[in-house]
Amino acid sequence: MTTIDGLVEAGFEAVREAFAANFEGRGDVGAAVCVYRDGRPVVDLWGGVADPETGRPWERDTLQLVYSATKGATATAAHLLAQRGAVDLDAPVAAYWPEFAANGKADIPVRWLLSHRAGLVALDQPVPLEEALAWQPMTAALAAQRPQWIPGTAHGYHGRTWGWLVGEVIRRVSGRMPGQFLAEEIAEPLGLDFFIGLPAGERGRVSRMTYRQPDVDLSTVPLTAIPEEFRGVVAAMRDPDSLINRAFAVTDPADIDFNSPEAQAAELPASNGIGTARALARMYAALIGEVDGVRLLTPETVASATEEQAAGIDQVMMLPSRFGSGYMLPTAEAPLTGPRSFGHAGRGGSLAFADPEHGVAFGYLMNNIIEGADDTRASSLVEAVRTSLT
Repeated sequence: MTTIDGLVEAGFEAVREAFAANFEGRGDVGAAVCVYRDGRPVVDLWGGVADPETGRPWERDTLQLVYSATKGATATAAHLLAQRGAVDLDAPVAAYWPEFAANGKADIPVRWLLSHRAGLVALDQPVPLEEALAWQPMTAALAAQRPQWIPGTAHGYHGRTWGWLVGEVIRRVSGRMPGQFLAEEIAEPLGLDFFIGLPAGERGRVSRMTYRQPDVDLSTVPLTAIPEEFRGVVAAMRDPDSLINRAFAVTDPADIDFNSPEAQAAELPASNGIGTARALARMYAALIGEVDGVRLLTPETVASATEEQAAGIDQVMMLPSRFGSGYMLPTAEAPLTGPRSFGHAGRGGSLAFADPEHGVAFGYLMNNIIEGADDTRASSLVEAVRTSLT
């Protein structure tokens, strides 16, 4: 049986039970979950193995790469700049990044970058990975790129390009790389263990990711045997020229080894944030209230950031999605703990969000990346939190 450490306040025992069940039957190897309520932690749990190759246990301060849950932290940085009047989210991107105006993009507002409406999900010519990790070759390629659809007329998940697009606006406006801005303006005031661009001295605390493929290889299943609502995405996955494949092939090679020192040290504000579940929950708690005297965003800024900007069938993922300005919003399939919840999920299971209606902030991360719809680890924890609130 997996050893679980940490705290659970009375009334939230269901979260511990769900966390233990994730190890017993849902595939967790090493993981952590944290829940804040009204600005203080009520759940802070960790357990399992941080490095399956060596058996190193998951400790209280183990760090984990969270893939696209990173986007929530980057969006927070952008909204902090907007709150300070340094950037107008409804102004053209080109007002801050003049080169971006090329190829018919002069009128695209910053908010469309945040809400996946700019149509810049793919590149005509992928950028060599080493150059992409160095930042500016990728931002130059995106500035020159033509959109894949008329901007503003549709939305599609900018899985990888989002980080360079939003991050470059942050860099142009603040004069700092997005990872540095996050460290100085968000992580330091709150005491967060969270990084975009991992310092070399922190690498020894990072968990090693493992990957579990889906039980069923959808590439070999006849489309007629797949539920109708998923046929579009499966057909797109089989087409090498589809947006879902091109969106995740903007570098050459397309695959990034996120366990490597090079990928962890680079700044990829869409996908390589590294931290603790505690840090994610604490950051989201500071978006909806004070945490030890610190509040990041005002209620007015949060309302603007979480107003629906895009909803319906995603042009990349070919499934329904909803976005505010950088944050994912609840859907019927993923209701979170309330209709006003906002946050971001990451590849393979990680999730972080805030629910201002209930004063709740949540962070969950893990090192066993499970692809496919059969992963219920995060949703089981969210359901346990929801039960604890009633």
